[in-house]
Amino acid sequence: MPTPKRSPNRRAAVIYNPLKVDVLALETAVASAAKEAGWHRTLWFATTIDDAGQLLVAEAITRGATLVMAAGGDGTVRAVAEGLRDTGVPLALLPSGTGNLLARNLDIPLGNLAETVALAFSGVDRMIDLGLASIVRDNGDAEEHVFLVMAGLGLDAKMIAKTSPKLKKAVGWLAYVDAIGRSLPEIKPVKLRVSVDSEPARSVNVHTIIIGNCGKLPGGILLIPDAKPDDGLLDFVALRPRGPFGWINVWNKLAWENGVLRKSALGRRIIDLSRDVKDVVYFTGKDLRMTVETPQQFQLDGDEFGEAKSVHAWVDPGALTVRVPAGSF
Repeated sequence: MPTPKRSPNRRAAVIYNPLKVDVLALETAVASAAKEAGWHRTLWFATTIDDAGQLLVAEAITRGATLVMAAGGDGTVRAVAEGLRDTGVPLALLPSGTGNLLARNLDIPLGNLAETVALAFSGVDRMIDLGLASIVRDNGDAEEHVFLVMAGLGLDAKMIAKTSPKLKKAVGWLAYVDAIGRSLPEIKPVKLRVSVDSEPARSVNVHTIIIGNCGKLPGGILLIPDAKPDDGLLDFVALRPRGPFGWINVWNKLAWENGVLRKSALGRRIIDLSRDVKDVVYFTGKDLRMTVETPQQFQLDGDEFGEAKSVHAWVDPGALTVRVPAGSF
């Protein structure tokens, strides 16, 4: 069989977390796919404690990368996306770890390395939005990060902080169920002031507030049904269970309505006829500012980011190019 002609100026880079991937298997699959596609030899970069991927992206582009693959967990994907923001260089996902949140929302196949590597070379490019979050600590220190899927303050962040790394490695996303159980004794409403799109701030009590660029979680849970990664908006959901059946109402809304009924035309009609569940509130916007009475746990794409006194979150429309299957999302 003749060797494919090399495509001019096409070179991939792989930024990988050595603790999350089988490097030998990954190298073999990428080398084979690159050769078949006629691309130049792939560049390889391993993440470190000091560089989760942001600086490695800049080096990869300087050395001629026209495609950057992220191989690792959601933290690696987020760091690589942060480095690729507004560069126009596509991001290809090689899912590893337990969450794979962005891959699930972009219909990228999981569990088949050869298939995802082939997709990296043969898929189509789509522009999606990025979420930005400026986090201010209780001592006044501030830091800014991107998120691709969801950020959250309150119960969901506390749950992630309590998730056992050993259990997560053993049973994947089901480890969060254990963390929920250990978080329940500490559940109290969070008092905060919220402003959306420069409207006057209002005081609210919620157990958690989640900022979504995408809406799907592991296990088929569609937490934010209307969230789209390319609509130039962020979707927000506030959980504020009230009374003895509050958490049952929340669970029915998220798991039954969003997870089951919404998947069929009949189910969607049933939802339309049902009364709104006031324990779960949805709203949208481009910019959100919130300040809490006492510092609360904050998370980005399923990773703990410590306690925040205030958060400013906004959308950067079309800031990231991703390589996806044709016809996805």
